[in-house]
Amino acid sequence: MGEKIVIFSGAGLSASSGISTFRDKDGLWEEHDINEICSAGCLDWNYENTINFYNKRREDIKDKLPNNAHKMISRLKAKYPNKIEVITQNVDDLLEKADCKDVLHLHGFLQELRCMSCNDIINIKYEVQDKGNSICTICGSKMRPNIVFFGEAAPKYETMYNILNNCDLLVVIGTSGNVIDVNHLSQYANKAILNNLEPSFAIYEECFDKIYYEDANTAYKKIEEDIEEYINS
Repeated sequence: MGEKIVIFSGAGLSASSGISTFRDKDGLWEEHDINEICSAGCLDWNYENTINFYNKRREDIKDKLPNNAHKMISRLKAKYPNKIEVITQNVDDLLEKADCKDVLHLHGFLQELRCMSCNDIINIKYEVQDKGNSICTICGSKMRPNIVFFGEAAPKYETMYNILNNCDLLVVIGTSGNVIDVNHLSQYANKAILNNLEPSFAIYEECFDKIYYEDANTAYKKIEEDIEEYINS
């Protein structure tokens, strides 16, 4: 096993900051069929509605603030920059707002648009995608949100597994395990810690050495102590 500590997060990390997830009953996703605005091919036949949906999501994150868990991750990454790797399934920018460096966004990043032909990426921050930025300045093709839709390839997964090959401690925060099998990820590590709001049918407790069932915004102190203890042991 390697010596890296990998902090792997999902929607539960940002939940107490008020970020809508597609599993929320009253979130942005509730009004939409994910097959129409977040599945492979939807840009071909539902371009405008898809773009508008992600414009709303960008607006949704604009004023959201990082919570204690984001700040804890940022603190540890700053303190141990070569020891800690930060990987997230989230497309929001709350880790960046907490000044966390070198975050690997597995499923894309809401602030970015990507060319559908040459894959050039631009950052529009919280602006809307409109006629002024929807044409690639490199090749003239259409731009799209730089988000991995269901059914599309996720190129950053290869980077994730390369990092996990050197993982000693895996810390999983706020994911149901339905999109990425964290039971499998835990096998890369010598030790694994789980923090979720509640148990998930997709996660086997026996894969983890320590489990905290509570909001990441309150569990962060214990997680930070665990990581510090592990590094200094």
